[in-house]
Amino acid sequence: MITFYRLWDRLNRSGKKQKDLKEILSPATINKLRKNEIVTTDTLNKLCVFLECQPEDILEFEPDQEGNS
Repeated sequence: MITFYRLWDRLNRSGKKQKDLKEILSPATINKLRKNEIVTTDTLNKLCVFLECQPEDILEFEPDQEGNS
């Protein structure tokens, strides 16, 4: 499972808030990120540009409890 805990940490450390994401993303997409749901690579690209970072700075792979990917 891909999680976005690093995104929220990066956002806070950059002095930005979740509401600042509305400049680049729809509320529905922000909600998907909060729930660790599937987002497009375009969304990841927008986040990396906005936060001036690499994908590994905003997401992390965590194996499912059952061992399934």
